[in-house]
Amino acid sequence: MLASRLLSILILLQTRGRMSARELAAEFEVAVRTIHRDIDQLSAAGIPVYADRGRSGGFRLQDGYRTKLTGLTQSEAESLFLAGLPGPAAQLGLADVLSSARLKLLAALPADVQPRAQRIAARFHLDAVAWFHGVDSLPSLPAIAGAAWSDHMLEMRYRRSGETEVHSRVVAPFGLVLKAGIWYLVAQRGKSIRTYRVANIHDARISDETFTRPKEFDLAAHWEKASRDYETGVYHEHAEVRLSAKGMAMLDLLGPHVTRAASESAGKPDRAGWVRCTLPLESFEFGVRELMRLGTEVNVLGPPPLRALMARDARQIAAAHAGRRPKQ
Repeated sequence: MLASRLLSILILLQTRGRMSARELAAEFEVAVRTIHRDIDQLSAAGIPVYADRGRSGGFRLQDGYRTKLTGLTQSEAESLFLAGLPGPAAQLGLADVLSSARLKLLAALPADVQPRAQRIAARFHLDAVAWFHGVDSLPSLPAIAGAAWSDHMLEMRYRRSGETEVHSRVVAPFGLVLKAGIWYLVAQRGKSIRTYRVANIHDARISDETFTRPKEFDLAAHWEKASRDYETGVYHEHAEVRLSAKGMAMLDLLGPHVTRAASESAGKPDRAGWVRCTLPLESFEFGVRELMRLGTEVNVLGPPPLRALMARDARQIAAAHAGRRPKQ
């Protein structure tokens, strides 16, 4: 563990430049005193580590010093082969680059590690696209990725889902996220950070204007919070229902948030095994379509407007399949 941390400190200083003891301690989740002892050991081993004093000081390597102690362990090499996603790489225009990089990585590995790395690639395939979903046509994705990589503003035309109007936008692209096979752009427009579905972006062009990425912005942390806020904020209504045992088992059709809410609000089953619980809904209209996926395994108790919509749609479906003109 100590040797691994010493090597990691050395590589961090080489790649990031100056780092304070507090930053290094946070990186490895150890005490600041431990970092000072590690630096002493690196110096004792002949590594030219220098300490810059002052408020903006820290540890750094002697200018021009480069370590060659970057060999991959067997587990690290296997994880890199497992992490390769040919589909998303192709969408980014990097399929050939990824293939070339994997060949170079394989050639650089020790002979005893190569077979296991190849075995990982041959036995695991990662498919990021959800079932029954095709791959979006993403002609703008390479330009968006280029703007995000080079910190250039992005000029684009954007159409919101379900709308026909197209809006012109100039945004600062902070990063791209691949969620369940769908690419999203996280970008700043004005003072707010927004999320755009890449499939709805057209005519993207990298601007000559650059932007300064906020140092405190963390793409992964931002996406986690935004996803959580979206999942909880999208539900504006609720349904009081009775569900059979089979209906409870079918709730995964409505998503994990609904399933969790049902589990938390469920009462004791009655003699027939039916359970009363509360389900969150985006809207009553959308809720009718979702609840009908449960068929006869659900009984909607309320609110009254939802029951009325369910009854209306059920009558129309029954009439259409019976060959009668439905009553409005």
